[in-house]
Amino acid sequence: MSIFEKVKVKAQELFGRAEQVYGESHGDAAATVAGEANVLEAEVEEEELEREEHEHERKAHGDDDGLAGAR
Repeated sequence: MSIFEKVKVKAQELFGRAEQVYGESHGDAAATVAGEANVLEAEVEEEELEREEHEHERKAHGDDDGLAGAR
C-alpha cells in the first residue's frame, strides 16, 4: 500500500466526517448521509488496502504460517 493511497483514503474519510458534521449542525439530511457514505467508503477502501498489504507480505515470506506441525 503506497503512502499516496493511504493519504487519499484518509482525506476521503476526513472530508466525509466534515460533511457529516456540517449536515448535522445545519439540519441538512442529504449532507449528513453523503458524509456517512464517504466515511464508510473510505473505511472499506482502507480495509481492502490493508488486506492487499498483508497478502503481499504473506507471499513475500512464503505461505508457511507455522501451524503445519511436525511430520
